[in-house]
Amino acid sequence: MKLVSWNVNGFRACLNKGFKEFFEEIDADIFCIQETKMQPEQVEVSFEGYHQYFNSAVKKGYSGTAVFTKKEPISVCFDLCMDRHNDEGRVITVEYEDFYLVTVYTPNSQKELARIDYRMEWEEDFRNYVMHLDTKKPVIICGDLNVAHQEIDLKNPKSNMKNAGFSKEERQKMTKLLDSGFLDTFRYKYPELTDAYTWWSYMFHAREKNVGWRIDYFLASERLKDRIEDSVIFMDVMGSDHCPVELILK
Repeated sequence: MKLVSWNVNGFRACLNKGFKEFFEEIDADIFCIQETKMQPEQVEVSFEGYHQYFNSAVKKGYSGTAVFTKKEPISVCFDLCMDRHNDEGRVITVEYEDFYLVTVYTPNSQKELARIDYRMEWEEDFRNYVMHLDTKKPVIICGDLNVAHQEIDLKNPKSNMKNAGFSKEERQKMTKLLDSGFLDTFRYKYPELTDAYTWWSYMFHAREKNVGWRIDYFLASERLKDRIEDSVIFMDVMGSDHCPVELILK
């Protein structure tokens, strides 16, 4: 089984930058996207053989997630079922016979950590949500988690210690999530691999120089580890400031 996740940083724009070609070439069983920045009525798109589900922010041109899946899910749930988190279109949960898949676009803590208090609240509520799902069946989490967990996960850790995406608070929340029974599938397969990133700033030729961050993930319930065949980063795929990531399950 092949699962793909990609923060497209504007779905309508990415559609004209190679998204369709990559989507068709990769032929994923489930393809999740984040930061769609659109309402469903703003684009007419369908891919043959796929069911599709969009969760859009109330604010136009902001946030948003979507799932394309070959197999129709048993159920589909949007957001975290909490009013304070339901306006930004950040979560879609699809249920299958033997697992839940949760695609998520985690809130950014913003410049000078202006939104860190909300981010900390979100992290706890999201962790409780996926832990509850995990009591029923295994969970796979994919998407832009907006945190580089360890120093190996970004090019310049020392200069980013107090910046959004690498603050002590955000990294501790990621550790807590993993300690709650989840694996970072990429680090499970490649614990020491360096220079493996999923996001690059548009400034200073960062992508050309591979000055990046690994902030896009596939996490999985630990009891799925024997099914993890590979966890892949498609660093050469353009179309967004993020690149796609993939999880292959046996």
